[in-house]
Amino acid sequence: MSKLSQPQRVFELLKQSPLKKFKAREIAEGIVTLFPEDYVEKRKNPRFKTDDEFISQVFAEIGAHKHSILKLSPFIHVQDKPRPRVYWYDPNHQAEHSESFANEELTSNESIEDVEINLPLIKSGNLSEHDLYPLLIEFLKLELGLYCLRIDEKRSKNSRGEKGNQWLHPDIVAMQPLDKHWHDLVKSCVKHGSGQNVRLWSFEVKKELNSSNIRSSFFQAVSNSSWANEGYLVATSISTSEVEEELRMLSALHGIGVIILTPENPTESEILLPAKRKQEPDWQTINRILIENSDFKHFIDLVANYFQTGRTYQENWNK
Repeated sequence: MSKLSQPQRVFELLKQSPLKKFKAREIAEGIVTLFPEDYVEKRKNPRFKTDDEFISQVFAEIGAHKHSILKLSPFIHVQDKPRPRVYWYDPNHQAEHSESFANEELTSNESIEDVEINLPLIKSGNLSEHDLYPLLIEFLKLELGLYCLRIDEKRSKNSRGEKGNQWLHPDIVAMQPLDKHWHDLVKSCVKHGSGQNVRLWSFEVKKELNSSNIRSSFFQAVSNSSWANEGYLVATSISTSEVEEELRMLSALHGIGVIILTPENPTESEILLPAKRKQEPDWQTINRILIENSDFKHFIDLVANYFQTGRTYQENWNK
């Protein structure tokens, strides 16, 4: 075996073909070909019924290792937009990200060691909305650095009778700790000066957006996300260009963003329309949802704990 980690194998592949741009799947196929002995045991895993399923696993791991790959060399470049993301090695030019990585140590969840991402090996056509929740959380965690929780509508009290809590809370909520890498002096200034060190996010998930559900889905997201700093409607596809155009119009009017989720590899998902950020969350609405739903109460409890301690515990999040 080569004794190289997966990010290091990616680096070696890119370095062998300077200036050539690789998509993540092309990298996955390339490193399996270049380092076949490193993948013999992994390929024996019975969950991979075909070579394509096995390559999809390696493909997903490359997306999860993006930051570890970039930290290996200032000459590794990445282009995130337009999707799909591409990587290349340019020995004559340092990437724009290299300076920000120069003094940054690898965190525990960005280790240079190999990482397993056991995503369900199913086609997007077979997915239900519930199947999309862990895939969305994977994208939000790896690409946006969010701390997420699933909100189960079955845990709501329904104390206001039938439909009393309709469109009250979203499918996924998330916390973005802005101050995670700030200096302690800056954290102290923000804390005592009533500054903002956390943003709260909200996500409503649909399988597909089409002409028959676009408006109801969008306004459900508007209603469910009114409390958050940023609210998003998430889907795996948009049926037509006319539906996308209506989405753009509604987003401009109401500030809800749109994410296109790629089930086969969540790290290749894309923020199609950024949400309009609110300066402050709506604490009155948050209190209403908290009283009605125990999952949401748990979320706010974790947020409150972060406000008090500045600490996040991985075992509490992204599930």
